Amino acid sequence: MESPAESPYRSSMNTKTVLITGCSSGYGLATARHFAAQGWNVIATMRTPRPDVLPLSSRLRVLPLDVTKPESIAATLEASGPIDVLVNNAGIGVVGAFEATPMSTIREVFETNTFGVMALTQAVLPRFRARGSGVIVNVTSSVTLAPMPLAAAYTASKVAIEGFTASLALELEWFQVGVKLVEPGYCPKTAFTSNGQSRMDGLIPEAYAAFAQPIFAAFAQPALVTTEADVAEAVWCAATDTSGKLRFPAGADALALAGGAGC
Repeated sequence: MESPAESPYRSSMNTKTVLITGCSSGYGLATARHFAAQGWNVIATMRTPRPDVLPLSSRLRVLPLDVTKPESIAATLEASGPIDVLVNNAGIGVVGAFEATPMSTIREVFETNTFGVMALTQAVLPRFRARGSGVIVNVTSSVTLAPMPLAAAYTASKVAIEGFTASLALELEWFQVGVKLVEPGYCPKTAFTSNGQSRMDGLIPEAYAAFAQPIFAAFAQPALVTTEADVAEAVWCAATDTSGKLRFPAGADALALAGGAGC
């Protein structure tokens, strides 16, 4: 059922509303700005709200959301009112030798990247199903397009969402609810690595040092990269797509791995 509260944005039946997770920086922030620029109502969520990172607008709200906490999900959806599109963008990273990665760290990554996506999606679905419309866009990674060393746990968390999304798309098609994947490449400008630095400390044991060195050197000088704008545009394309396309690679490197054109 829809939230009993009417959305404060609904001044026109033609104006759609998107809820985006992980908007404090990087892809989520760029995506929130992009949808706002396209005239949508935007609910930008983040664990610790930072309204100053987004332009002042009557069509844009910042709400707190921790996708690992059911009570936070419920409160945010109650406050948001009706939405048309959910963008599951929030995620955390981990890079290092799998042998040295504590299971507690792996569980932490899955709680946000996998179970958080599933939990928020499950909470939104009754609204979309009852209305017979809506779109869910799940943001994964180009690590799902080609294997990358020293990213086993992170890759597993994202590949799980790829399979989840492909299956869910088939079961929700019956209710005219769309489910899409956006697969961003590597963006050196985001805070993705720095935000997870404490999580990654000590994950390259001495035995792996010689193996890891050229890999990290290649990360530092990528031939092709993704920009925040690439991802924002791909999410927009996915959210507004009517062709039935499932996957939307984002960025020059991701497009090269996918062997296809973008949106």
